[in-house]
Amino acid sequence: MSKLWTRRDFLQKTSIGVGGGALALNPLAKALASNSGKRPNILWIVSEDNDPFLGCYGDKNATTPNIDRLAKEGIVYENALSNAPVCAPARNTIITGMYPPNLGTMHMRSKYAIPKKFKFFPEYLRAAGYYCTNNAKEDYNTFKPDGVWDESSHKAHYKNRKPGQPFFAVFNINISHEHVIHFSNLKPAKDLMHKPEDMVLPPYHPDIPEMRLSWANYYDYITEMDRQVGQRLKELEDLGLADDTIVFYYSDNGGVLPRSKRFLYESGTRIAMVVRIPKKFRRMATKDPGSHEERLVQFVDLAPTVLSLAGIPKPDNMQGRAFLGKFIEPEPEFAYCYRDRMDERYDMMRSVRSRRFLYIRNYYPDRIYGQHLWYLWRAPATRAWQKAYEQGKCNEVQSRFWRPKPTEELYDVQSDPHNVRNLAQDPQYAKILQRMRGALKKWVRQNHDAGFLPEGWMVEQSKKQIIYDMTHDANFPINTIIETAEMASERKPEYLAIFKERLNHSNAAVRYWAAVGCRMLGNDARSAQSDLAKLLHDPAGDVRIAAAEALCRTGSCSKELKVLLKEMHNENPKIQLRALNVLDALGEKARPVLKEIMGITPWGIKTDGYFHQAHTQIIKRLKPGWEDYIVW
Repeated sequence: MSKLWTRRDFLQKTSIGVGGGALALNPLAKALASNSGKRPNILWIVSEDNDPFLGCYGDKNATTPNIDRLAKEGIVYENALSNAPVCAPARNTIITGMYPPNLGTMHMRSKYAIPKKFKFFPEYLRAAGYYCTNNAKEDYNTFKPDGVWDESSHKAHYKNRKPGQPFFAVFNINISHEHVIHFSNLKPAKDLMHKPEDMVLPPYHPDIPEMRLSWANYYDYITEMDRQVGQRLKELEDLGLADDTIVFYYSDNGGVLPRSKRFLYESGTRIAMVVRIPKKFRRMATKDPGSHEERLVQFVDLAPTVLSLAGIPKPDNMQGRAFLGKFIEPEPEFAYCYRDRMDERYDMMRSVRSRRFLYIRNYYPDRIYGQHLWYLWRAPATRAWQKAYEQGKCNEVQSRFWRPKPTEELYDVQSDPHNVRNLAQDPQYAKILQRMRGALKKWVRQNHDAGFLPEGWMVEQSKKQIIYDMTHDANFPINTIIETAEMASERKPEYLAIFKERLNHSNAAVRYWAAVGCRMLGNDARSAQSDLAKLLHDPAGDVRIAAAEALCRTGSCSKELKVLLKEMHNENPKIQLRALNVLDALGEKARPVLKEIMGITPWGIKTDGYFHQAHTQIIKRLKPGWEDYIVW
C-alpha cells in the first residue's frame, strides 16, 4: 500500500480492539503490515536518571565511547527535556503522548485511571502491524490496558517477531539509576576509574569528600551504562538489522546527585537524546549524521514522533509534536515541565522552557526545596550536604536548597546552565519574565491542570469518576482553583479578603488553596482565624489540614494539633500523608504531640509505604537518635 493515508483514515478504518490477548487487525492494517520492507524498525535504548553526562555533549569527565560513536552517526539533541523530573510521571508522558497534569497522573507512583479513549501509543503501532516489545520497566503511573505490548518482560525481544515484521522495541538500562550512589553501592576511590579529585562540581554543591566521591562513582556507572548501550548496538549489527533500524538513545529524566532528579532545574529535566537514522530512511531526518539539533524536544513529543516514523498520523488527543518522519510538525516555542508529590513529600512546581530561558513557578514557596525524602537521604552526598549547611560551611548558592523558595525563578540556560542566577527580579528581563509567566498561566488552564487538586480529595473523587472527566467538565471551577493557588503563592496581603471569601466556596479545592494562602501570609492573615476555625470541621480532609496549619502559623496550635493527629488515622492514605507533611513542617510546634505521634504504629492503621517514611522522619526531627522503623 503506497497511499499516504490521513489521521482520519487510520483512526476510522484501523481496529485497535483487543480480545483474548490478541490484537485484531482489519484488512487495511493487514495490508500495511505486509509492507514491512518500506517501514523502519525502531529501537529505543533508555538509561535511567542521567543528564547529558556524555562525551558527545562536551562533558570532559565522561568516558562514553559507544554513545559518542552513535552521536557521530546520528543527531544529538541539545534541548531535549523530560517533562517530569522523575520516572513514573515522565513515563506516563511518553506512553500517552499527553501531559500528566491534563490526565491527573502527575503524582509519583499514583494509580488514577485515564479515559479508555486515550490509547498507549504502542497500540497504534501494533494495529499497523508492528511487533512491539518492552524490556522491561513500565512504571506508567496509571492502569495499563491490555494489548499494549506483544511482550513486556525481561525476556522481551524483537527477535521473537514474525519474519519480515517491523518492530518497535524498548530496552531499559538501570545501572545509572539513583540507587547506585546510595550507601550500599558506593565504591571506594581506589576502585574507581574516575577519580574524586578530578571531578568538576556544579556551583550549588559544596566541595566536600562525600560529594566528590559520589560524583566519581556516578561517572563510573555512566561508563558501565555506555557499555550496555554498546552491547545493544552490537547485537543489532550482528543480526544485520542496523541498516533497517532507527535507533533512539535517551535518558528517562535528569539526575542523579541531590538537586537534580525531582527538581525542575536543567539538572532534573534536561536529558541526553541521540537518534541514528539509517541511510535508506534519511528522508525522515532533519539533520545530517553527526549534527547537533537545537530544536526543543520533549517527552510528550516521543509518541507522535514514533508514529510519524512508522507512517501513522497522531491521534487528536496527543499533545506532543512529531520532530521526525512523515508528519513532522513545527517546533514549539516552549516546553512545559511539572513536579508534584514526590514519594512522601508534597510540593508543586511548574516550568516553561524556551531554547534560552527557564521559568519556574513555585506554588508552595514557603516549603524548602530540600524536604526530607527517605530515598534521597539514602545517599551519603545528601546527608553530608545537609550537615555542611547546618554547620555553616555552605555559601549562599549552596545554602538555597535548604531554605524556602521564591515564587518565581528565571534563568538564562545558555550563560547559566546550572541555574544559580535568578533573573526574576532583574528589570532587564522583565518582558521575558512576563511572557513566560503568561505562557504558563495559559498552559495550566488549557490543560485543566489536576495538580491543583489536593490529592486526598482527588482520591475520593476518583472513586466516583475519572479525574480527567471531572476537571474537563464545563461546570468544574478549574480556573477559580488555579487563580486561588496563584494568588496564594504570591503571598500578597491584599489578597486576604479574597481568601476569606473563598474559604466558604462550594468547591473543596478552592477552599484548600484559600487556606494555603492564609498559611503563607502568616500573621497577616490573623483576621481570618474565625473563618479558618470553621474549616477544622470541613468535609474534605485536605481542607481541615490546611486550615489547621494556617491557624498554627497565625496563633496557637493546641486544638489544631489534635486535628492533625486525628487525620493520621484517616482511612485515606493521602490524607494521612498530608497530615504528616504538615506536622513535619511545623517542627518544634509539633513537639507537644510527639508522644501521640510515636504511639501511632504504621502497622496499626491502613496506609501505604510513604506513611512509614514520613512518620519516621517527623519522629527523628523531634527526637534525635531515634531508630528508624524498618520501611517495607
